[in-house]
Amino acid sequence: MASMNVQMVDVVGQYRNIKQEVDAAIHAVLDSGQYINGKEVAEFEKEVANYLGVKSAVACASGTDALQIAMMALGIAPGDEVITTPFTFVATAETMALLGAKPVYVDIDPHTFNIDPSKIESKITQKTKAIVPVHLYGQAADMDSIMAISRKHGIPVIEDHCQSMGGDYKGTKLGGIGHIAAISFFPSKNLGAFGDGGMMTTNDTALAEKVRVIANHGSRVRYKHVMLGVNSRLDAIQAAILRVKLRHLDGWIAARRRAASTYNRLFAGSTVRVPFEAAYGQHVFHQYTLRLPKRDAVAHALAEKHIPHAIYYPIPLHLQEAYASADQPEGSMPEAELATKEVLSLPMHTELDDKQQQYIAQAVLESVRQ
Repeated sequence: MASMNVQMVDVVGQYRNIKQEVDAAIHAVLDSGQYINGKEVAEFEKEVANYLGVKSAVACASGTDALQIAMMALGIAPGDEVITTPFTFVATAETMALLGAKPVYVDIDPHTFNIDPSKIESKITQKTKAIVPVHLYGQAADMDSIMAISRKHGIPVIEDHCQSMGGDYKGTKLGGIGHIAAISFFPSKNLGAFGDGGMMTTNDTALAEKVRVIANHGSRVRYKHVMLGVNSRLDAIQAAILRVKLRHLDGWIAARRRAASTYNRLFAGSTVRVPFEAAYGQHVFHQYTLRLPKRDAVAHALAEKHIPHAIYYPIPLHLQEAYASADQPEGSMPEAELATKEVLSLPMHTELDDKQQQYIAQAVLESVRQ
């Protein structure tokens, strides 16, 4: 088959399909002169809260900031411990470490790639101040089990919702199940801005007020600062763009799920392990991630054909120099460590067509057979 131009994430193609709506929204902000906070941000917060079915949504500058501000609002401080997964983007642990807290890692379920709830309680100590499950690749974590542990021990849960906007768990949208959730609007996300952006969502109105104050320099009234805060604001242009995109999100999720089904069909009957979809929730396929025992050879073959692909994530956090701990050495997280050697993500976006997927799948299957 002749070579084909395929994008890992086609943000330009997506923009072209909604160009008139987006351009009009941007120009309306430019004409308003209101570039920080203001009407667009306030309306976007209301629309996200309504979409997710939560009481409050508070915008901020990035998903990383959303995680950090949520932890600050919960009082995470030096010497505290926060339980999370080692198989995630660095921001999950980075934000804990910046507050002086210690990330305590729990191994993953090998099917969902998410934190294994059955292994959480053994890691709880008197210093444990939060549990941070990550809905990785767009697949929900097992929230009933996690929330049961939360209630039993009185430990709040922060949903790392940065890869799963629009996903659900037993019919409830993610982002409103834990005590608070962090969302990322990085351009490649299912709901992506044209720059950085983030949000915190919660059903706790007092917690919502606290994160809003923290994100605004710890201030409710200008020049009066009531708590330690940061400067983390979503600009109005990004909010306007995201308001347009939010209207298309469910359609885009449906397109991603159709693309995932096409991949699954193309790999049927082969030795390729396609993504597992838990019965308890709708996977929104932020990534379409295979498990391949000879992953590196397949990646090399795809690179030779100029087919984009990615490894999310090649090194688990407990083995990262900046976030390692002596009590969780190599070998302590066997499922996460194995996953880092086997995962390979293929192009996944709303503009994929059948011919592109056939081309990609054929290349994967040919390399697996070699």
